[in-house]
Amino acid sequence: MARILEKTRLSESVYRMKLEAPLIAKGRKAGQFIILRTDAEWGERIPLTIADADPARGSIDIVFQTVGVTTKRLSAMEVGDRLADLTGPLGRPTEITDYGTASRRGWVVVVGGGIGVAPAHPIAQAFKAAGNRVTVIMGARTRELVIMEDEMRRAADEVIIVTDDGSYGRKALVTAPLAECCERAERPDEVVVVGPPVMMKFAAAATKPFGVKTIASLNSIMIDGTGMCGGCRVTVGGETKFVCVDGPEFDAHQVDFDGFIRRGGTFRREEAAHKCRSGLFGGGEGSK
Repeated sequence: MARILEKTRLSESVYRMKLEAPLIAKGRKAGQFIILRTDAEWGERIPLTIADADPARGSIDIVFQTVGVTTKRLSAMEVGDRLADLTGPLGRPTEITDYGTASRRGWVVVVGGGIGVAPAHPIAQAFKAAGNRVTVIMGARTRELVIMEDEMRRAADEVIIVTDDGSYGRKALVTAPLAECCERAERPDEVVVVGPPVMMKFAAAATKPFGVKTIASLNSIMIDGTGMCGGCRVTVGGETKFVCVDGPEFDAHQVDFDGFIRRGGTFRREEAAHKCRSGLFGGGEGSK
């Protein structure tokens, strides 16, 4: 049973926890996730992205939003408490490439919207460690919802912050600085976007005219994390894929985002009626 080592409240409904998980910390790669249960008798299984890891300490970090029963139970747990179950790392890791040549460093832009900044963090770390220059674009509705800024500044060469209301950084959507990056004489080698589905849809639309490789992390739709429930079906390039086993990352220019957005709202009526929205995925992770 994994023990909670640290707990931090990042905003009104967003928490960060450091969990004791030495084997996961040692084996995890950028883009992967875990599944946990808070309680052996009543706890449901929810998938959460690994936001950071410390192999030396044997710990991993998770960031989650209290959007339902399970995440509210998780937020009520304290340092020293133990989870019933913790499994991982799961999912296909981010494909990390050093785009550098003899004459230039590679350039990767990582875009995180809202709580999507948390899963974007290890991706930025990995691309930087591979030798690339990394630009991070972080977006949130307001200053109070900007998370993990210090960590991103350590992970990246450049950090651009935008807020919807202009209370911090630049008043803009993430698509504005993203398009400006693509308009530079030397375009990014790759863009990775993590956040609300609508944000990822328009980020992909912003990069497509420039022919910039763009990867979208579709983790917000996952439910059971094993491919058995079928809830995370998505159409990519005309083919049906399962986000939790085939992804969670796909070519953003091939994703049917309209279908993805519709599927994300499939159980909204039932969830509202029964107040059973429970995981960071399926509404919490990546929501803005």
